[in-house]
Amino acid sequence: MKKIFAGEAQKVYTQFQRDRESGFWVEVNLPEMVFDRCIQLAQQYAGRIAVGTLDTLHIASALELGAQRFMTFDERQAKLAKAAGLKL
Repeated sequence: MKKIFAGEAQKVYTQFQRDRESGFWVEVNLPEMVFDRCIQLAQQYAGRIAVGTLDTLHIASALELGAQRFMTFDERQAKLAKAAGLKL
């Protein structure tokens, strides 16, 4: 795991804050059913695709929020997204 220095972390945080203020990064509340969907995805795919809790939560959130496409650099997360019907 790569570590970053405090100054670099501060730059990332500052840019993130700018993105929020500009509307590039939009915060939304998670739909109530997202956790049920997360459990369903884990039950259905965890035996075949080695995914973790946050992977299933990200995919479940995308599905519940109506996403049709999903972007990730994580290979296992990409497999789950594709299996769940999202375009990469």
